[in-house]
Amino acid sequence: MNNSETYISIDVETAGPHPASYSLLSIGACLVADSTRTFYVEVQPVNDNALPHALQVSGLTLEYLAEHGLPPAEAMAQFEAWVLHETPPGHRPVFVAFNAPFDWMFVCDYFYRYLGRNPFGHNALDIKALYMGLSGVRWCETSMAYVAARYLDGHPLAHHALHDAQDQAEIMRKLLAACGDW
Repeated sequence: MNNSETYISIDVETAGPHPASYSLLSIGACLVADSTRTFYVEVQPVNDNALPHALQVSGLTLEYLAEHGLPPAEAMAQFEAWVLHETPPGHRPVFVAFNAPFDWMFVCDYFYRYLGRNPFGHNALDIKALYMGLSGVRWCETSMAYVAARYLDGHPLAHHALHDAQDQAEIMRKLLAACGDW
């Protein structure tokens, strides 16, 4: 394993498909190397836009989050502080997610929108793409159903941001081991 990189598994739950119109609802994160070192936050919605399916998947409601979630700037400041605390001096935090483009667009948008910076810079790694490259399968065979069958004993994601981040970390550890980097 490259000792100058700290892989951080991240999952988000959202109110819809993109941050321009929909809110980031929760962020879960853990170190890939030690999935007991975790971060979780629920975020106040920035508007009332929500797709019923998105809320159903997460089990979160806009009303609950408006009352109990953290304001976005505070949530992102706490997340940044955790990332920086967990990343040793001289190391680079690497954002790792299953279908990273989706999770990345929300996290990156919120970091820049509310803090004006992103502690990950432009360092993101997509687990699906890594799996595709290692296993030699087609993109259509990189869904969680395929990957979970191979690396998670078939159990599906819980659609809770922290639990999903921990499951993703397990997959990532196994993929890195297959690469000879773990």
